[in-house]
Amino acid sequence: MKRVILASQSTWRQQLLASVGVEFEVIPSNFEEKLDESRDAVVVAKELALGKAQDVAEKYPDAYVIGADTFAFYEGKQIGKPASPTQALQTLKMLCGNTHQIVTGVAIVSIHNNIRLVDASVVDMTFGKHSDEELQAYVDTGDPMDKAGAYGIQSKGDFLVERITGEPNTVIGLPTILLATMLEKAGITTTETRTKEL
Repeated sequence: MKRVILASQSTWRQQLLASVGVEFEVIPSNFEEKLDESRDAVVVAKELALGKAQDVAEKYPDAYVIGADTFAFYEGKQIGKPASPTQALQTLKMLCGNTHQIVTGVAIVSIHNNIRLVDASVVDMTFGKHSDEELQAYVDTGDPMDKAGAYGIQSKGDFLVERITGEPNTVIGLPTILLATMLEKAGITTTETRTKEL
């Protein structure tokens, strides 16, 4: 039985990984996330995911460590979690009525098994138009504060979204279709894999 570690304390990522039928344990990474607008957002997301996975894999070299990193980007601006409610409101005002992208980088690293897989999923998010009062009411719930782009479709922020083009789980933080393909390459069977075989 391969030992699988999720290098994230996100309960949403834990639920998504469990949903593909993989047994795992959670050991959060201490890798420092830094966005870099001078480079392509997809490249940055992959690097951050790999950094998180490698950080934990160095301590558990026999394990298969999954790292992921999610952020929004719009017109060259990379948007992580808001630093304050004011910043959350500013971000939501900027995104409303427009289409932006969410990228989630995913990495699987097993040092002793010579596994180093990195990929990313990107989705287009189109927001409807909302009043400042609606946005402020949402910010006041506190929901945006721990989420990339200052909103969560899995919680109270779903009202913002008019259309999603791509895999919705990318927005929540772990694209399960992409992840299942990567796990299969690493020799780990998932329920997604078994479903394809039937």
